[in-house]
Formats: sequence, C-alpha cells, structure tokens
Amino acid sequence: MSRRSHAADAAARRASVHTSAKASARVASKASAKPVNKVTSLAGLRTRHILLLLAAIAIGLLAFVQMSLRVTGTVPRQYWLPLGIDIALLVVLEVVIQVRHVYASSTIIPAMSLLALIGITEITRIDYSQRTMGYSSNSGQRQMMWLAVATAVSIVVLFFLRDYRVLRRISYVCMAIGLVLLLAPELPVVGREINGARIWIHFGPFSLQPAEFAKLFLAVFFATYLFDRSDQLAVGGKKVLGVRWPRVRDLGPIAVVWVVSLGILVLQHDLGTSLMFFAMFVGMLFVATRRKSWLVIGFVAFMAGVVVAARVFSNFANRVNIWLHPFDPALYQRQYGGTYQVVQGLFGLASGGILGTGLGTGHPAITPFANSDFIYTSLGEELGLLGLLLILVLYLVIIAGGFTAGMAQSDGFGKLLAAGLAFSMAFQVFTVVGGITLVIPLTGLTLPYLAAGGSSLMANILLASLLVAISSHANTPRDSQIYDPDTMLAQKLQEQLAARAAREERAAREHQPAVSAALATPAASPAGSDAGSSATHVANANSAHAASEAAAGGAPAAGAQRTDNLGGEEKA
Repeated sequence: MSRRSHAADAAARRASVHTSAKASARVASKASAKPVNKVTSLAGLRTRHILLLLAAIAIGLLAFVQMSLRVTGTVPRQYWLPLGIDIALLVVLEVVIQVRHVYASSTIIPAMSLLALIGITEITRIDYSQRTMGYSSNSGQRQMMWLAVATAVSIVVLFFLRDYRVLRRISYVCMAIGLVLLLAPELPVVGREINGARIWIHFGPFSLQPAEFAKLFLAVFFATYLFDRSDQLAVGGKKVLGVRWPRVRDLGPIAVVWVVSLGILVLQHDLGTSLMFFAMFVGMLFVATRRKSWLVIGFVAFMAGVVVAARVFSNFANRVNIWLHPFDPALYQRQYGGTYQVVQGLFGLASGGILGTGLGTGHPAITPFANSDFIYTSLGEELGLLGLLLILVLYLVIIAGGFTAGMAQSDGFGKLLAAGLAFSMAFQVFTVVGGITLVIPLTGLTLPYLAAGGSSLMANILLASLLVAISSHANTPRDSQIYDPDTMLAQKLQEQLAARAAREERAAREHQPAVSAALATPAASPAGSDAGSSATHVANANSAHAASEAAAGGAPAAGAQRTDNLGGEEKA
C-alpha cells in the first residue's frame, strides 16, 4: 500500500472521529436546550405546593359542611375552633416544608391532609347517628385534637430534621426504642387487653397503641442494618429451579425477624402487627439484594406462621372461620366472635352502589366499630364505589411518592428507608381493605389517616413527614439551579451525553499527532521500508486511539462496578 493511500485512510478516520464527536455534541446541546420538563423557578414550585394543599383543604371542608347541613341543618359551633386549628397547622406544616425542604414531593402532604379531613367528616357523621340512638359519642372532636397534635409534632420534626441521614447514626437506639414499644403492652400496670388483643397501654383517660410508632423506629434500624450488610446478603448460593438461593449462614436476619413476629403473635395475639413487621422486613430485604429467593422464603415463612396461628390460637382460627363462612346463620347469630360485623359492612357497601347514598344520608352506624375498624365500609355506603376508588388513589399517591423518592435517592440508606415506609403503608391498606371485602381474613389493623384513633393518625403523619424529608434530599439538584423534581432523569441523560462527547473529542485530539507523525516520514527511505514504516506509524496511532477509547470508556465502567443499586459510592 502506498504512502498516499495510508494518508487518505488516516484522514478519513480522523474525519469520522470528528464527525461523531460533533454529532454527540449536537445531541447533548439539543437535550440541554429541550429538556423533558422545563426548568421551573422556586416561586413556581412553591405555588404548586400551596395550591395543592389549599385544594385538599377546600375539598375536605366542603365535605364536612355538606355532611353537617344534611344531618343537622347547620354547622355546630363546637367544631369551628378545632377545624380552624387543624387547617392553620396544616398550612404551617406546608410553610416549614417550603423553607426547610424546598424540593420535597408536592403531593404527599395534600393527599394526607385530604384523607385526614375525609376521616374526620365520616367519624363526625357517625357521632351524629350514635347520638340519635342514645349513645354519647364525641370521636370526631377527639380526632380533630389528635390531628392538631400530630401536625404540630410533624412541624417540629421537619423543622429540625434537615437531613434524614442523621437517623442512621442512632439506628441501634431506634432498635431499642422499637422493641420497648412492642413489649410495652405486656407491662402489668399500663398494658391492657381489648377484644382479645393485648396491644394497648393506658395513661389515665388516654390510650395508646405503641406498635404504630414502633414500625417507624424499626424501619430506621432495618434500613441501616440491610444497607451495611447488603453485599453479604446479596451473595447467592446454589441455583435451583432457575432461582439462586441464599447461603444458609445468611438466613439469620430473616429467621430472627420471623421469630420476633411469632413472639408478638403469641404474647399479644395481634396478627396484623406481626405480619406487618415481617412483611416490611422482607420487602426491604428484597430492595437491598434484588434476590427473588428472599421473597419466596418470606412467603413460605409467612404461610407457615399463618398455619401455626390458625391451629394454635382460637381467636385467629375464628377469624379464618368467619372469612370462609361469613353467611353461616350459626356464625351470624353468635353473640361474640360472629360474622354480624362483617356481614353488616358488606351490606353497607352493597347499599352504597356506584355513587353512594351521599354524605349524611346513609346508615353506617349500624355496623359495629364503624368509625375505626370498618370506616372503609362506612365511606363506601355514603360515597359509593367511585368514592372508595378515589380514596385508594389518594393512598396510591402517597405510596408512589415514597417509592419514587427511594428510586431517585443516591443514598442507599434513604432508598431502603423510603421503600420500607411506603411498603408498610401499602401492606396496611391492602390487609384492611382485603379483610373487610373478604379477600383475606381480618387482621385487626386500621386504615391510615381515616380510622378513629390518635396512635394510628400520629404515627402515619410522622411516616409521611419522613417521606417528605427523603424526597427533598432525592430531588435536590447538585448545582445552584432550581429544577422541577421531575427533571432529574433528564439531567442525568444530559450529563451522560456531554461526557460521551468530551471523551470522543479527547480521543480525536490524541489521535491527530500520531497521524501527523506518520505523514512526516522522510521521502528518501526505500519503498519497502517506507511502506512498512508508514504502516507501523498508523498501527501505533490506531493502538493509541484504541487505548484512549478504552481508557475513556473504561473509567465509567469501573465506576459502574463500584456503584451498586443502593448507592455504593456513598457506602464506600
């Protein structure tokens, strides 16, 4: 091959390198010029936050006023002040979020607020019915008081908890507090057993269900433990039936949590709490390891616990019997432990139909515990199937906000904590709705934000506050620009395209001197040696270009190996 053909080949190769670099630069410039979502100002982001909250408050107040006018013809003055305090505190909570957690999710707090106000409306409506039946009931005002207390506590937490990662430093303290709260109902003085389950503690006129708060502390400990040991737990053993199973020595954590869950079931006869803790741990374990075998092991252990509980404990066996034979006349007419409550709830859902009877026009108080355990059927009677679906959509907004914050999080601890909290709420909603509609046996859990009870309301509002803090950290941009929380994926794509264009341009610059040296070979050399020398120089240039390409492309690959799905760069 002649010297001229070598030069032409080198020039063509250099032109192609420059052309690809320019094309990548144009793609990156177009991506930066036209992002998937527009960059928004801080004022626009705050406006969206406050408008969503005001819309939620307006819908909740409209429902309360409409219900009161239909039942009593007026809005009693005794509810004005508590409702005003609740609304004012919700607005203050939003202000604290905009000041301390600017980039937080804009949908979690409005959805939570609307659910809480809908719950207060239905609880107050059931109070009206119970008063006409001769019972003294004031659960609506108590629920307003608990909403104010829970919102005030959340304001303090979000104001001082600027960075949620400080919780990782006190993970073992959280474990100790969680275990103490779980065992508190076993204390002889304050612990009380109600309806066969020993899950309450009493302080004078107030009662508390400590397991609701224990799930928050144990979620922090589970997230820290699994993040620190995710590498060991992700190592698989033998592969059977297409699934790689964990090693025997790695089964310790799930075995310990399973034993603790069974201990709760044995000591407190509380199936719902024991299953919720075990399911939350298994879900976080799957997120930490991405091993499907852990889900299989968790499901098998879960079913084993259910079988043992059904055979050993009479109260759970009775719940299974109610689930299998809800319309049995003997069970329906039983004074205690019968199917009367479940059947009345189903009749209420059936009478509501698609659109419901309307707020204040149904008869939800006929069902026992209509304002707590069976508030879902009460709402179904007066709001209908359409109203229940909208309520489930509100729960889905909160749960999706938690999972989205976890997926966008670069910190592995935050990823696991957000996933665990969101999964615990999803599991709780599923077990309550599934138990009421006879998809699964009743578990004794209550719907978050809707059911009457201060413990559940306060714990779940704190859960939403933690999700807000995590989402703010996940959506915070790495530079001084103000980005909409939904543009983080577009920003990462722009960075990858820009890095690729820079690598190709650097490779082209490194390739150009080698080609110039090949062209500068003295013309006096013999033809054979001339051709061999030119080929050698071009080969060296190609080798240098390939090495530079490998170095440029190998660095991200090595970085990808160091970065696992839990944010291994921070873990290292």
